[in-house]
Amino acid sequence: MIQNPIPWPGGARCACAITFDMDADSLIHVAKPKDGHKRLYPISMGQYGPLVAMPRILETYARLGRKQSFFVPGWCFETYPKAVEAILDGGHEIGHHGWIHEDPVATEGDAQRAAFERAMASHRRLVGARPRGYRAPVYNITDQVLDLALENGFLYDSSLMGDDVPYALQTPRGRLYEMPVHWGTDDWPPFAHYDEIGYMMPVRSPSAGLQGFWEEFEAQYQAGGFFMLILHPFLTGRLARWRAVEAWLETTLDTRDVWFARLEDISEHLKNLEAGGCTLRTDTLPYYAAPQS
Repeated sequence: MIQNPIPWPGGARCACAITFDMDADSLIHVAKPKDGHKRLYPISMGQYGPLVAMPRILETYARLGRKQSFFVPGWCFETYPKAVEAILDGGHEIGHHGWIHEDPVATEGDAQRAAFERAMASHRRLVGARPRGYRAPVYNITDQVLDLALENGFLYDSSLMGDDVPYALQTPRGRLYEMPVHWGTDDWPPFAHYDEIGYMMPVRSPSAGLQGFWEEFEAQYQAGGFFMLILHPFLTGRLARWRAVEAWLETTLDTRDVWFARLEDISEHLKNLEAGGCTLRTDTLPYYAAPQS
């Protein structure tokens, strides 16, 4: 089923990452810049992520001995430094996720460079090192942002949807590895009910909302592929939903041959494979040089 299979460490059947975008209440501030600070309900909903859900998520990962990847906007670094410290204390990776979850397409040009570099400064100050990976807010990555990532020595991106397994991106500026995402493994469609930013999803029960994810895992596992969830602490970090994810993690670790890893570790694995002569599927960017009609 997968034409470009990747050999995983230790002969594991499938690589797996349960990643989080810790956006907190940045979403309401960027969506409603004039009065977002007055909208108490969406602020509180976003704050649930770093203040309530993150300790729960990190406790599970610590108990199970897993290290995973988190993507955090620079504004959230500054606003919730204790949550960032807790992520780092657990040995997890923190990737670049914009400054205040601004849309890279809407801010293309000087504004996007300024936002990218402002987030980089926060990352360096609080982490002490540059990030190795990037995930675009709302997945709207642009050629400009890929250039900025390469300019800053990044190893991978996790915003595109071009394959079932990780692949490479070759641009005029250099090479990145792509950790592909998809809405089918993102918790936004089943759980995001957020009228203030233009989403009114019919909220599903934890079992129904998560079931599609486990079906995606089974397909990847049988094909020897790559399974990644893209979750948000203020959505799937809520009690009933996280309890269900935790139960799945426990069962999967006990019964399946899966390599759970941070995205930077998966990217390093790809880099080593290429150095050893393995050929990865590669997309050459930009996809188009001009508007198509």
